[in-house]
Order: sequence, then structure tokens, then C-alpha cells
Amino acid sequence: MIGFLAILVSHTSFVGSAASSLFFDHAQGSSVSRPLPPEYVIGPDGAVVLRICFNWSCARRQTMTFTSDDMALLKRHLAACPGTSLHDRLQHVRIGIWQMELLAQKYQPLLANDLAINIFEAEVEGRMDCIDNASNTTNYLHVLRDIGELAGWSVSSPKVRIPFDITAVHWTAVIIDTESGLPWSVDSWYRPNGHLPMVMPLASWIDEKQAWKTPFERLNATPHSIDELCDTPPPGSLRPTESSLR
Repeated sequence: MIGFLAILVSHTSFVGSAASSLFFDHAQGSSVSRPLPPEYVIGPDGAVVLRICFNWSCARRQTMTFTSDDMALLKRHLAACPGTSLHDRLQHVRIGIWQMELLAQKYQPLLANDLAINIFEAEVEGRMDCIDNASNTTNYLHVLRDIGELAGWSVSSPKVRIPFDITAVHWTAVIIDTESGLPWSVDSWYRPNGHLPMVMPLASWIDEKQAWKTPFERLNATPHSIDELCDTPPPGSLRPTESSLR
């Protein structure tokens, strides 16, 4: 992985038009004890080349390309939630992570094997633990920021809770509300790949609160469509969107 990002930057003009030449499979490698830093390049046509981690603790790392068409579709989904309230801004983030997880699964179908948490995943190809999820989600958040889809948020480094207990240690991706300065957890580990992540204030996450219970259950709803997720419909919208969230 040394020098990987520099190599991709030098080939940025080829992203999208010759994406297959930038596709590497790092296969099985050494696992890590903390999330990896982001690695991605956004090409001039809007395509994104990025690294994905899976098989627990980034034991397998794969570079894939989200094409300009992929990213245009992602932006159309995000446009369905344009509101500026805290609720809608959080849903905007959730939609972005959900969409990017689906794109990763499109190019690496093994990721469809990932389940919520880790209980039944041992030896399953495509499984993801909290280190994989925090690495990937942080990568996705950086991409969303750089394409102008993270209004009102900045991206922080992943945070850990219970770091000295190997059976309970847990990592999450983190965003910071630029209005209040408060950090929020964006945790994909509690749901399978390709689903909406869980969000809650980082302090509540550190206290091991459950994002699917009061007072956070509405923030982490999983309705049938985006129009049910966000409070503010897109301008000119005359009917519900048809984007299934299930």
C-alpha cells in the first residue's frame, strides 16, 4: 500500500476512461488494529477510485472505481433530501453512506455477505468488523465532502470506545456539526453492508447508547423510501421518490 495514493494521483486523468487499469486486489494481507486512513482519488470526470476494506480488520483490501455515472446517480439520490435541519442533514449523510456501500457491493459482490455485527460472520468472505466499517465509512465521508455533499459537516478521524478490552473495543466514523461543533458517530457496523448507517452524538455512542432506541430511533429510521426519511422534499417535488431503502 505504500505509495498507492501517489500512484493514483499521477494517473488521475485516466480515472473513469481507463478505470480497469487502476483496479487492484490486495487479497489477503495483514490485519490492522485501528482503521486505515482514507485512500481515494476523484477524477476530472467525477469518477472515484478508492480502497475498500473487508474480511475483518482490513485483512483484505481492494481498489475499485465508482464511475462518473455511478456518482451522478448517487447525487440524484442525495438531492431527494435537501433540507438544512439537523435531522435532514443527518439523513443526507446516511443516504450517501448507504449509496456508496451499494456501489462497493456492485463491484465486489462478496460484500453482500456482510451481516450486522459479527456474531455469525466467522470465515464468511466479505464480512466486515468495526475496523473495516470505520475505514470504509471515513473514506466515503471524505469523498462526499470533496464532491460538495457534506454541507454543514466536517470529517474527523475515527474514534474508539473501550479500547483496552479486546472483546468489547469498538470503532466508529465521526463527523462534526459545523454549526454546533458537536461530533456525531456514523456507525455502519450495526447493519449489513448496503443499508443506512446508525447516527448519534458521539458522547452517546461512547456511553454505549443504542441508536435504535429513544431518543435516537427517528434519526435511524429505515422506511421504504427516501421521501419518508427526510422532512424537506426536493424543490418542485410533486410525488414521493421511488428509491427503496430496504
